[in-house]
Amino acid sequence: MSEQIRPAKLGRVATFAGRSLEVLRDMILDGTLAPGERLNEVQLSQALGISRGPLREAIQRLASEGLVEAVTHRGAYVRSFSANELTEFYELRIALETHAVRLAARQTPQERIDELNQLLDTTESSMRHDAAATYPADQDFHAQLAGLAAKPPLLNALTEVGRKIQLARARSAHQPRRARTALDEHRAIVAALSSRDGDHAAALLEAHLVSSLNNASAVLCADEISAGQEVPAAQSAANPS
Repeated sequence: MSEQIRPAKLGRVATFAGRSLEVLRDMILDGTLAPGERLNEVQLSQALGISRGPLREAIQRLASEGLVEAVTHRGAYVRSFSANELTEFYELRIALETHAVRLAARQTPQERIDELNQLLDTTESSMRHDAAATYPADQDFHAQLAGLAAKPPLLNALTEVGRKIQLARARSAHQPRRARTALDEHRAIVAALSSRDGDHAAALLEAHLVSSLNNASAVLCADEISAGQEVPAAQSAANPS
């Protein structure tokens, strides 16, 4: 969405006028509004069918979530994150999510773990019928996995950092080869949960997230180099602990 909002991508939002925050957030996270893009209030208010007052409130909320940056006298822009920032986000995510999976291994009924396997079965089936498929259920898997810990503050913190990661790695997330590897890694994590081996599940999860970070960092670093930005040589994604 560089010059004008593309109606074809926004057809679904006409009935969501009362949910401008949710719709705007989704537009940012799915790439309809790209990192670095200015939020044109006139175009957005027309496309979403809402007045500019509620729209500005939604933009302010997104700024507080770290997804939008307000620049004095220039307007609001979708946040762009550096490779270093992405690494910091993953460090926090690894700490939180591995703690969650250890809790889940101790306390989660087997039927809840089976639901994760069912999600993976559904995902694998859709990927089997599309050789170029990405991994649309990745966020769902990690959200359900963290939810097994039954700790709302932990889940809230993971949701917040997860949104920033989703925005930062928008390009690298759409890679079919990585999607199939991620599916296998998810299955191994669930198998460890079923065995009630929290430490092994946490180790597998950390390795999975490090691989995800390495993949996303490579894309971000390439973007920064092509844009003429300096990428610190000391940065390493191999051990984000």
